[in-house]
Order: sequence, then C-alpha cells, then structure tokens
Amino acid sequence: MTQKPNAPPSPTTHIVGAGLAGSEAAWALAAAGLPVTLHEMRPARLTPAHNTDQCAELVCSNSFRSDDAQTNAVGLLHAELRACNSLIMACADAHQVPAGSALAVDRDGFAQAVTQALLGHPLIQLSREEVAGLPPADWGNVIIATGPLTSPALALAIADLTGEADLAFFDAIAPIVHHDSINFDIAWMQSRYDKEGPGGDKAAYVNCPMDQGQYEAFIAALLAGEKTSFKDWERDTPYFEGCLPIEVMAERGPETLRFGPMKPVGLTDPRTGLRAHAVVQLRQDNALGSLFNMVGFQTKLKHGAQVEIFRTIPGLESAVFARLGGIHRNTFLNAPRVLDASLRLKVQPRLRFAGQITGVEGYVESAAMGLLAGRFAAAEALGRPPALPPATTALGALLGHVTGGHLAGKNVDFQPMNCNFGLFPPLQQAPLLAEDGRKLKGEERGRARKSALARRALADLSAWI
Repeated sequence: MTQKPNAPPSPTTHIVGAGLAGSEAAWALAAAGLPVTLHEMRPARLTPAHNTDQCAELVCSNSFRSDDAQTNAVGLLHAELRACNSLIMACADAHQVPAGSALAVDRDGFAQAVTQALLGHPLIQLSREEVAGLPPADWGNVIIATGPLTSPALALAIADLTGEADLAFFDAIAPIVHHDSINFDIAWMQSRYDKEGPGGDKAAYVNCPMDQGQYEAFIAALLAGEKTSFKDWERDTPYFEGCLPIEVMAERGPETLRFGPMKPVGLTDPRTGLRAHAVVQLRQDNALGSLFNMVGFQTKLKHGAQVEIFRTIPGLESAVFARLGGIHRNTFLNAPRVLDASLRLKVQPRLRFAGQITGVEGYVESAAMGLLAGRFAAAEALGRPPALPPATTALGALLGHVTGGHLAGKNVDFQPMNCNFGLFPPLQQAPLLAEDGRKLKGEERGRARKSALARRALADLSAWI
C-alpha cells in the first residue's frame, strides 16, 4: 500500500483489523454518524489461529466469562458495554449458549452476526486487504486493532516507529469435543454449586471425575507428553499468567491443577454422592449443543499426544475432537510508554490503538478498548476533546491499566491484564456492616466491597454516558 505525500487527511476513519476491537470501534464511529473503512486481511492472509473470514472470529474459548455484574469485574464490564450500546455484547447476548454463571456464545453464529451488522451499516465499508506497513499518510484518523497476531510487516513498522522492542507472550487454545462422543455413564451435567447463569441453566457443564490415582497418572502423562517446540526467537517469550497451557501449570506442582481448572469444589458425582478428587469440565461451544470445549485446557502438546492423553480422562475414553489445542505467539505494545490517555501513539498521534495489542487480555476487554478508541476517534473527528471514562468504572480501570496510571512511580514491567477489581480506585468507605447490623467478615466482606465498587461504577458510568 503506497503512501501519498502531502495529500490532505481523509475524512474517513480507517480501522485496521476486524476482530472484536476493530468491529466495536467501527460500530462506535458509525453510531456517531461518521464514515468508516474497516480493513481486514483475512481471507487473503490468514493467521496461525484464525479459520474463517468472519469479523470478530473467536479463536480461543467461546466464553465471555462471568456475567455477574454485582461481584465480578468482568460481569460489570459486560453491563457497562451493554449500557454503551456495544455491538459485541448485543451479538453475544443474541447467540448465548448455556454456561452456568458465564456468558458463552455459539462462536459461528456470533461472528456471523457481527459481520452482517457491519456489512449492513451504510457508513461502514469492509475492505479485504492487508495493510502492510504503516497506514498511508493521507489516512488522518486511524485505529490499529490488529490484535495479538498483527501481520509481520505492520508489526515491524510499529516497532520501528515506537523504538520499543517487541513484548510478547504465548496464548494457547483449548480442544473442542463432540458431545455425542462423551460417555455419560461416567460424566454428568452440573454447574459449580448449581449456580444458575444468564441462560437459566443450573447444569450447563459436562463434568468428568478423577480419583486420586487417575489424577496422578494424568499429571505424569501431561509432564511426559511430547510438546510443540519453539523457534529460537520464541524461547524466552513469557506466557500470560491468565492463559497458561495446562502442562505448564502441571510443571508448577502436582496439586496445581486441582486448585485451578480441575478443582472439584461445588460439584457432586451423582454415582457416588461425593466430591471427586479432581474434575475436568467442558462447556457448550455452539447453539446446537453438539460441541463442548475443555475448560482451562489450553495446551502446547502435539496433536497425537493430546488425543492419547485426553482420552485417559474418565468420560472421554472415546472422545472425538472437533479441534485440538494449539499455541501461538501474541504481541502487545508497551502501552504506558508509547500511548497517550486517549490511546494515540505519542510519536504519531494520527495512529490510535485498540484491543489486545494495547495490553488487555480477554474478549470483552478487547471489545471495551475498541469501543473507547472508536469514541475517542469520533470526538476527534468532530472537533471535540475525548471524554475519558471515570477511573471508577471498568472501562476507566482498563484504560488506566494500559495508559500506565496504576504503575505510576513503580518499577514494574508492563504485562497484559484481564479486568479485575484490583485495577479500580478504592472506596472512600468500604462496607463494614451487613444489612442486619452484623459485622462483615471474610468472603462476605469481600463480596460487599465488590458490590459497592460495582454500584459506584454503574452510577459514574451513567453520568459519563
């Protein structure tokens, strides 16, 4: 793509990348009455993780995680995005599948709905081409939302422009199993603690139990299994702690998985009436209920090893895999150093960034940064100053993370982050007493604090909107 020196800036906002963030940014700009060209290199150029040409394709889990807006920061972010007329949340809600207290979606239906909405908007043009290198100089208002799998040419151009060395981590994908290949003489359906989710289902997860001997044999097999080898330039790249491959967790100690994705708490084996030593959970992955993904089972095991080892899980002896796990390299900016408060690149402010490349981790977090980037770009195009969300909101807390506010004065390396209440400013007065006058203690006090943070966030968000 050639540059046109000395040409006047284009009135159209150009967005590079039609993932969750790019799609959300395009929707926000169009909602403000502004024309958008959304550039997507797929299917002309695929990534190591994508399989389709759909906008907002989900390449890892199909879960948007907790939908609890009262005591969970991610659920609160869901509520904030809905209040901001988020396209991503509207399509997720329309294509929801049972997942206990989580919001999970039929990934194909969801991506198709996002794509159709964008194609159907008169102010949005979808251009199927790779932006190889920096966007042309006559693109005056640009959002780069290429995600963790930015094309090599553009990634190199960004690195050259910022002067920053690449920061990267590995992100792993969990396997998906055909439901009719699960042995329900052993496995059973139950949500943890029988908790009812947004879909109203208290039995949304498939549960595969293990006794102590089976668990220990499984851990030994994970550790011994043949794994993907990395290229020399990848060897020192750190994993993101929130998405560790299951065998990497196993390397940290034999009990690690029992306190992580294989924790048995809140689940009762109907055959015994007891809690198992460990449990593998699977979550519905499509609207038909024919596919289930293995929760927390991101992996770098080679495909043959995956089939062999995962079929030792009770209930999955004859499992048929619709997709096996995989691993890919993710890149992100040192955002606190290179981006300003409205996500513009400090050395070239016509370029704004959104999504995972800014240093957030997770589907809804990426969409949130897209929504903010779109709103900021719209304000700039209309000659207005960008209205930053209050720091007390989930949107503001994420923005504060990537623009460095929470790291001010601290010698801490910047790393990707999911939305969590640790990013929020503290309450002026934390709740101390229950409604009946009892003194709050332990978990009850923690839940009350989170609920108070959520109430404050939604009130402040309403004023901001």
